[in-house]
This record gives sequence, C-alpha cells and structure tokens, in this order.
Amino acid sequence: MLISLCKQIRKILVVGGAGFIGSHMVRYLARAGFQVMVLDNLSKGHRDALSDVELIVGDMGDKALLQHLFRQYHFSAVMHFASLIDIAESIQFPDLYYQNNVIATKTLLETMLEHEIKHIIFSSTAAVYGEPKTNLLTENHKLAPINPYGQSKKIAEKLMQMFSQAVGLNYIILRYFNAAGADPDGQLGERHEPETHLIPLVLQVAAGKREHVAIYGNQYPTLDGTCIRDYVHVTDLCHAHLLALEALLQGKKNKIYNLGAGQGHSVLEVIEAVQRIVNRPVPIVQAHARAGDSARLVADTTLVRSELQWQPQYSDLETIIQHTWRFMNKQ
Repeated sequence: MLISLCKQIRKILVVGGAGFIGSHMVRYLARAGFQVMVLDNLSKGHRDALSDVELIVGDMGDKALLQHLFRQYHFSAVMHFASLIDIAESIQFPDLYYQNNVIATKTLLETMLEHEIKHIIFSSTAAVYGEPKTNLLTENHKLAPINPYGQSKKIAEKLMQMFSQAVGLNYIILRYFNAAGADPDGQLGERHEPETHLIPLVLQVAAGKREHVAIYGNQYPTLDGTCIRDYVHVTDLCHAHLLALEALLQGKKNKIYNLGAGQGHSVLEVIEAVQRIVNRPVPIVQAHARAGDSARLVADTTLVRSELQWQPQYSDLETIIQHTWRFMNKQ
C-alpha cells in the first residue's frame, strides 16, 4: 500500500527540514519514493545535510513566501519540524518561543488552509506534560508544561485542534521524548550549535572536545538523583512519521501519539554507558538544577504501536550511542 501511495503523491513540504530530525526525515521520505521540498531559514539547520531535494531558504512565518509556495506547488501534506526546542533558552527568551512556535505556526496553518492544503504532521514534545503523575505517560495525561518551550507546543497543538474544528484541518501530532542517535550509515547526525543534548555532549567529552559534562542537579526523586529521560532513535522517529503520513493520507486524522522507547535512563546511566561503550573516561562536574526540568519523562507507546504498528528497531541506549559515536568520528 505504501508504494502505491507514493506513486500518487506529488510533493511533501518539510518545514524545518535542514535540522537534526528534519534532515533525517527528508532522506527517509526520498528513499520511500516521495517528492520532497524543504523550507528552512537555516538558523538551526544545515544546508549540507540535504542532497537532491529543493531547498527554499525562508521562514515559515513569512506569509508572502508561503503564499508564493502554495500557489506554485500542490503539496499533499506538510511536515512541521521548525520549532525552537531548548528549554533553558525558552526560559531566558520566552518571546522567541511564542513568536516561532506559536505565531509562525499559526501563519503556516492559516496559509495552508487558504490553499486547500489540509494535512499536517506536527512535531510536538513530552514537555507538554510537565511533571508526570505516573511512571509512564499516556497521551491522555494532563498537560501542565513547566517551561515556555512546553507551553508553546501545547498552544500549537491547541491551534491545530481549533483549526480542525473550524475549517477541517487534518493533523497527526507526534509527541517526542528525547530524540537521539544518527543515521545508521553515519552520514547524518546531531549538529546543534551550541550542542545542548546529553548524549552528543557526553561523547564530545569522551572525544576530548570538551573537558567535562555538567550534571544539572542530583537531588531529583530518582534512584541516583539525576533526571530520567526516554531516548528514541531518530531513524525510529522517521519511521513513525512515515507511518503517520501514510495513515493521514488514507483518512486517519486528528490523532496524537507519544514517540519514545518506553524505557528511561538517568543522566548518570547515560554517562556510564558512554564510558563503557567507547572505553574512554568522561569527567563530570556537579551543577545546580535547572528551572523547567522534569524529574522523569518516559513514554507509554501502546497507542502508536497498536494503531500505526510502529516498532522501534534502534532505540536501545547502546545502539543510539554507537550510531552517534560513528557519526562524530566521520565528522
């Protein structure tokens, strides 16, 4: 069925397609036979992460640019990866997060619907949940974000629900837990500037590019006192997006799914795993806990597994670390 769908589809617009997850998704879509166009302002993304696809350098909040694109091309669906994602930065500069993650998203949705483009897959986050009330988070857990990043994503989700009720937008929202890893062939991986994600930071220390890794707080209500996160491989995320796209184009709509491995690892566990796998020391320093960090975020992925038949293949911690290390060494 997927092959037949691909033959019918003309173009998918990937907004934010030059970033970490977006660039992996572009490659995944192309390999599956889809035609892809990327819209990215390159503030966080990398032009050289894309090959053999058309890149439009611009902002999703630029109404005139969107009008031009949607008049010129008929897109069967839009994938939206163009969000600011750093929790600490969102606390320091909340206005940037509301401008990009909310207002620009609203502009994108409005312009899509003006041009009768009604299918969107939206990258959301586990940060919408805030402090969990259960060990595993289901999609119906109360939304109570504790930082501007999570709040901005919650509002963006609400916008999609409102547009759906009012004018027939069809959406699938995917709430990521901690995206990590790299393409298994080592050609794509994380290149945030500055890097803020734990696994590449720890590996940079192991590679001698940093002196140490900071542990932000060791008094959380977890077994070793450090935060626990659910790490999901970027390739598994892309597979889930492809399944969601297929489902959306077949008529499934207005669904929300968690995307995680369903297993949590503490900061100390990640550091110990890196030291074991790459056989290099990782010096650590203790730092104060950061505002806006939840103690534990681990996904219940029962719904996406049952409804989309998603089965992650690479999301064990060892594979994620190995693939990230391979990418770093190729760089």
